[in-house]
Amino acid sequence: MGDLTATAGDVDSRLEGHRVELTGYCYRMLGSAFEAEDAVQDTLVRAWRNFDKFEGRSSLRSWLYRIATNVCLDMLNAGNKRARPVDLSGPTPLAQAALNPLPENTWLEPMPDGRILPSVADPAEAAVARESVRLAFVAALQHLAPKQRAVLILREVLAWKASEVAELLDTSVASVNSALQRARATIGEHQDTAADAADPLDEEQAKLLERYVAAFEGYDMKALTALLHEDAIMTMPPFDLWLQGHDDIAGFMTSIGASCAGSRLIATSANGTPAFAHYKPNPDGPGFVPWALQVIDISDGAITGMHCFLDTPRWFPLFALPDHLEADAA
Repeated sequence: MGDLTATAGDVDSRLEGHRVELTGYCYRMLGSAFEAEDAVQDTLVRAWRNFDKFEGRSSLRSWLYRIATNVCLDMLNAGNKRARPVDLSGPTPLAQAALNPLPENTWLEPMPDGRILPSVADPAEAAVARESVRLAFVAALQHLAPKQRAVLILREVLAWKASEVAELLDTSVASVNSALQRARATIGEHQDTAADAADPLDEEQAKLLERYVAAFEGYDMKALTALLHEDAIMTMPPFDLWLQGHDDIAGFMTSIGASCAGSRLIATSANGTPAFAHYKPNPDGPGFVPWALQVIDISDGAITGMHCFLDTPRWFPLFALPDHLEADAA
């Protein structure tokens, strides 16, 4: 019995060793943090149950990716395509701003870096991984047919050979190359201008974020406007509203968003970019309560995107963030 237990433990350990990279893969495929984690759990359970049939004809990693791909393709057969507010409509002028929520499964979801970005020694490889989980890139992936999505991720992000992808998908190399070509063209049509790399933050980016925190916590709209690109955007899922331009963003924050005055920001990271846990003053007592997870885009020395995910009962536990800040701690 001891030998069987040791063997089972070894299998568990070998499978668990692939969890983070598989979660990153499934997240890129599905655009949902929780669906990705469900897909990976399903993958590992299937692998456990069928481990005695794994004969080593491929690597364990390849076998797990085959299972994960099939799980994701099955989930995508439901036809749901996740999006950002900017993918669904044009910007709303401040004078017409109204908060209309859409169902949870509409939205592309944020993901903590630690759950989707395995540690790698090669800086170039790490940079590619971070770029490929940016909100803009994952949103662009949503425009691809499911198998094209798998081909692009496996070839362009994970650097698999065309022959390896063909074997995984039970298709030909020619078919893989054709799918990749079509996928690249579609991505090119839909992907936004890439934000600056931010791992680690360079001195200029770090100072920009320090000024952002000071301006936001001080609710200093003049200082905040100076940090935002003139065409910066602010999104607020689950609301379909999004704003463009630093004047409309500042105007929103001093009108509909005025209750955020006196907030506190706690640094974290999401989707390969800087992020902040946003806590508002507690309206019912001392301290601060969760309000949003902010994912920040930086480009050319300015903040170009503030993506504020408001469903904090979902996001704060996922990011291991406290559900309350004491006044003195903040």
